Amino acid sequence: MEKLNIALIGAGFMGKAHTVAFSNMPKFFWPAPAMPVFKTICDIVPEIAEDSKKRFGFEKSCTDWRNIVNDPEIDVVSVCTPNDSHAEISIAALKANKHVICEKPIANTIENAKAMADAAEEVKSKNIITMCAYQYRRIPAVVLAKKFIEEGSIGEILNVRATYLQSWSADPASPLSWRFQKEIAGAGTLGDIATHVIDLSQYLAGNISEVVSNIKTYIDERPVQEGGVDLLGTVKIDSDAKKAPVDVDDEASFLVKFESGAVGSIEATRNAWGRNNFITIEVHGTEGSLFFNYERLNELQVCFAKDPDDRRGFKTIYTGPAHFYGEVTWNIPGMNIGYGELKTIEIYEFVKSIIEGRQPSTSFDVAYQISKVCDAVVRSFESGRWEKC
Repeated sequence: MEKLNIALIGAGFMGKAHTVAFSNMPKFFWPAPAMPVFKTICDIVPEIAEDSKKRFGFEKSCTDWRNIVNDPEIDVVSVCTPNDSHAEISIAALKANKHVICEKPIANTIENAKAMADAAEEVKSKNIITMCAYQYRRIPAVVLAKKFIEEGSIGEILNVRATYLQSWSADPASPLSWRFQKEIAGAGTLGDIATHVIDLSQYLAGNISEVVSNIKTYIDERPVQEGGVDLLGTVKIDSDAKKAPVDVDDEASFLVKFESGAVGSIEATRNAWGRNNFITIEVHGTEGSLFFNYERLNELQVCFAKDPDDRRGFKTIYTGPAHFYGEVTWNIPGMNIGYGELKTIEIYEFVKSIIEGRQPSTSFDVAYQISKVCDAVVRSFESGRWEKC
C-alpha cells in the first residue's frame, strides 16, 4: 500500500480536526487508498508546534511553513492557518508539486482565490490534487439528497432555502480574534460560515448566477485577545479590557438566482442566541421536497408529491450502513456519526483522489466559484441591486 507523507500547517482547532481525520481514515476505510505518515507539523508559536508534535504523533515540528514546502519528503500539505495566509502557502506548495488541502474559505480576497485556482490549474497536468475543506456536502444525508435530486425524485428544482446560524459571537465579551479582522479574515460571517451553505446550495441545485444582499455588523468593537489562538467564543474577556474595532459582518442574508432558473435565499449569522451549528437546507421541487438540519446530522426529511393524499408529508430517513459512506456510520442506523467522522470522510475523498489522479468535488476551482458568489454579495450590498456572480 502506498504511503503519503503528511505535513500540517497551523496546529489549532482545524489542525486538530485534520490530524484526527488523517489518523482515522484507514481505521474506517479499509483497505485505505493510502497510508498517511505524519512527518511535520508547523505553528508560528514554538511551544504549540512542539507540543502538537508530541500530542499528534508527528516526527518533526517547525515554526516556518517554508521548511515544509521545501522538504522533498513531503507529499501532502494541509493548510489550517488564518485566511490571509492560505494563498501564499498553498501556491508555494503547489509550485513544489505537493498536494494541498486548504481550509475554507479558500482565501481572504477574490484576487487571492483566483490566484489559488490558477495555480491549481497549472499543475493539474502533473496530477497534483487540490481540495478546499467544504466538508458538509459529504454528509451521507446530503449525498442522499443529491441522489434523489439527480434521479428526478423531486422533479425540477424550484426553490432552495439555506441557513447557517451560530451563537458563539453573540456575546460582546467574546474576544477580537482574527475572525473579526477584515485584513486577515477577508469577511466575517459571510466568509466564515455562509460559504458552507453557498457550497451546499450549489452542490444540490447548481451554480448561483445572481444575488441581492443585506449585510450587518451588530457588535462594532470587542476586547483585544492576547496571543494568536482562536478561541471561538469559548473564553470571555473582562469588560474593562482594551477594545478594538470590528470591521467585518456579523450577518449576511441574500436572495439568489440559480443558472437553472431556480430561486432561493441564504441567511447566515454568528449572533443567533440558541443556535449552535444550525445548518439547514430545504429544496422544493415540482415533485417533492427535501430538508436537512445539521443538528440532526444523521437524518434526511423527504416528501414526495406522488404519495397518496392521505399519507403525504415529510418522513425521516436515518442514514446508516446502507447509505453513502456506510463504512463510517457504524452497524445500525441511528448509532450516528459526528463531526470527526465527517472530516474523516473528507480526508478519505482527498487521499482517494490523489491515488486515482482526479480532482475532488471541492477542488480549488469550485472554491473559487464560492468566492465569486461572496464577492457578488458584497457588491450587491454596496450597490443596492442584483449583482452577477
